[in-house]
Amino acid sequence: MAVQLDPQLMDILACPSDDHAPLRTGTAADPDANVLTCTSCGRGFPVVDGVPVLLLDEAIPPAEPPASD
Repeated sequence: MAVQLDPQLMDILACPSDDHAPLRTGTAADPDANVLTCTSCGRGFPVVDGVPVLLLDEAIPPAEPPASD
């Protein structure tokens, strides 16, 4: 089941890393994953019982290195 969070909350949530990029639901491989993924670094942050765990120590490493511009 895809992450269901309030759209206003999604507008303000950001990756806790230094770049503070926005998050999107799911992953590139699984859009229905119960994870929020950083649009910049690609880290995944699990959503447990409807609560995003936005801790870098708990983050799932990106499947592929982010593309450099």
